[in-house]
Amino acid sequence: MRREFITLIGSAAAWPLAARAQQAGKLPIIGYLGPGLPDADAQRVAALVQRLRELGWVENRNLTIERRWADNREGLFAEIAAELMRLKVDVIVTLGSVIPAIKEMTSGTPIVFAVDADPVGRGLVDSLARPGGNITGLSVQSIELVGKRLELLREAVPTVRRLAVLANAGFAGAVQEAGAVEPAATALGIEVVLLGIRRADDIAGAFDTLKGRVEALYVCGDPLAQNNRQQINALALSMKLPTMHTTREYVEGGGLMSYGVNYVGLYRRAAELVDKILRGTKPRDIPVEQPTKFDFIINLTVAKALGLTVPDSLLARVDEVIE
Repeated sequence: MRREFITLIGSAAAWPLAARAQQAGKLPIIGYLGPGLPDADAQRVAALVQRLRELGWVENRNLTIERRWADNREGLFAEIAAELMRLKVDVIVTLGSVIPAIKEMTSGTPIVFAVDADPVGRGLVDSLARPGGNITGLSVQSIELVGKRLELLREAVPTVRRLAVLANAGFAGAVQEAGAVEPAATALGIEVVLLGIRRADDIAGAFDTLKGRVEALYVCGDPLAQNNRQQINALALSMKLPTMHTTREYVEGGGLMSYGVNYVGLYRRAAELVDKILRGTKPRDIPVEQPTKFDFIINLTVAKALGLTVPDSLLARVDEVIE
């Protein structure tokens, strides 16, 4: 064990950030800032840590990870970021929605966003190919997928004419996604009813306004919806509303279907970007990546509870069926 540890430290001498951390008498530190709750992030953070291990970075051996969560309170982003700065972290891993609060505090500490819908449009990076500055990460293209999600929902539920769109009005990415739903829905002859929420306590009341008004529900992805996905899906099911979501976690939590990126895979890829930075590559020299594969998931148990028969033509294109 001692020989293994010495070997790891010795090899780290070739890694600029790691070497500097060792010379300063501490292990390299990754700061993780999650905007939501630990339970919602557990699988994704585990994937990040596992991939780092595969790349030779073992927590509490040659790496320290400081995990923090903001409990869906945007006002805490800056406070937690300041704490991570005081800890002199070598890299911060977070979501794009948190970065504006961090940017105000540092232009030097490398930042990797595991997920963001529009990093160029929101000013996080100069361009995807040349991020510039101290920030890089992964763009999920969620806005570009809105039309495809609606087409799949329409194929599963041909009778839908009015669609509720649930979005966190305090989350920029969700607001942007909701804004993209209306023109895409209009093109399909579907009327949109927007439900804006800002906290968990708003969810039940929002559903109360829907009774008899819509035939389906589109849920914009964000940490608030992620943390409350089971409540959202239970309310939708009680009203016999088929749901379309952005990621598989919602479908595992009782939603009907989702079309989007695999977030666990994104977090594994984020670990690879962190590895490059710890080995000396500057964030400005690491292009922002975009996924090329998207998962289509259907929960047949929910379909049955809704009295919905999913067409064979749709099932033939599903990546995974949950029963």
